[in-house]
Amino acid sequence: MNASPKDPDFAGRRNAARDRLDGLFGAKGGDRADRSAWFHAVYETAGGDPAAVPWADLAAKPELLAWLADNPGGGADAPLRALDVGCGLGDNAEALAAAGYATTAFDLASAAIDWARQRFPQSTVDYCAADLFDPPAAWIGAFDLVHECYTLQALDGALRAAAFPATARLLAPGGRLLILTRSRAEGTEADGPPWPLMPSELTRFEELGLEKVEKTPYELRKGERVIPHIRAVFRRPD
Repeated sequence: MNASPKDPDFAGRRNAARDRLDGLFGAKGGDRADRSAWFHAVYETAGGDPAAVPWADLAAKPELLAWLADNPGGGADAPLRALDVGCGLGDNAEALAAAGYATTAFDLASAAIDWARQRFPQSTVDYCAADLFDPPAAWIGAFDLVHECYTLQALDGALRAAAFPATARLLAPGGRLLILTRSRAEGTEADGPPWPLMPSELTRFEELGLEKVEKTPYELRKGERVIPHIRAVFRRPD
């Protein structure tokens, strides 16, 4: 089985997986239990094939790598603490660690964590299963960098609204929150998942007391599609 996203067979398996996953309970939204069950099912039914995990690129996001090149983590002598939210198969977490951050990475699905550990057996990343809405108490206010890629856009309604404060509370004083997300035009509807964020939604972090450092639009191409994105950075005051 070819595990390269560039392989045509990989693309075919991914499309088949999307069709299958769209038919599972909780695929189109729902409450916390519904979405939790669906995320668990994605990994548990993948059969070890990364093509069956729709968001698994098997590489760190280029926008994350570009940001890390200008914002390293301090290295072995004085590492900053980073948290990767919804780490999936671990590629973004490994990029954070490679950039000098003492990195913790978590996912709701324990099967995802087991998979990430198998992929990176010599990793310095502390991989663990955890819930954004019920994290370990020691994580609250503990991290110099919180990286959130595509998690907010995978939630809708009340669950999405709750995810903003749940994410922000993980930042230490002076800590930065790095968001990578699909975006959509202000006031437009989204037939998700995913449900891309409107630019105004990101102001929620400012309402929670964070300072906006950056909000940069960019685009990614998937075949003939051009998908708008935003990279945003917020900082908790010292």
